[in-house]
Amino acid sequence: MSKVLILYYSQGGNTRALAHLMARGVEAQGSEAVVRTVAAVSAKIEAVDQAIPESGDLYAMKQDLIDCDGLIVGSPTRFGNMAAALKYFIDSTSEVWMNGQLAGKPVSFFTSTSSLHGGQESTLLSMMNPFLHHGMLIVGLPYSETSLIHTTSGGTPYGTSHWAGQNSDQPISEHEKQLAVAQGKRVAHFAQKLSNK
Repeated sequence: MSKVLILYYSQGGNTRALAHLMARGVEAQGSEAVVRTVAAVSAKIEAVDQAIPESGDLYAMKQDLIDCDGLIVGSPTRFGNMAAALKYFIDSTSEVWMNGQLAGKPVSFFTSTSSLHGGQESTLLSMMNPFLHHGMLIVGLPYSETSLIHTTSGGTPYGTSHWAGQNSDQPISEHEKQLAVAQGKRVAHFAQKLSNK
């Protein structure tokens, strides 16, 4: 069975909710979904949380990347870019990169923003850069997913997005949910094809 790692950072809970919708899609496609988060970082850019979180998803380890057949990466938007905590984890993956352990695997991205035009697409695009260096194959969302055409909140061809509202209290819309599940299915599909599992 192919394994898809869903790696995310979430502060208000919306990115975490999207991650679990992605997992639902991965599992509906017949793959195993492994959901992992990353620890928060301090202003000195160092991990500050305990090694094991008190609740919720476990923290990602580099071995999770090595073991996956596909990867989905999510972050809230920070000035049109990924959150520092996720970047800190990705920056620690040089050994994985040098050994080519992600090369040829599919990868996809998702985000959540407080404002409708808060940099959703630039965040998704910025998250792609390190994984292009890893040699991964980017999987987007095609417009054959009709929710992408009809959404009035989040959703882009670069990956699922969610408009969370100023207080992060806006629920994930039906279109956003449909896109997240579809994206999980799509990555699992390519992971199965590319890994022959």
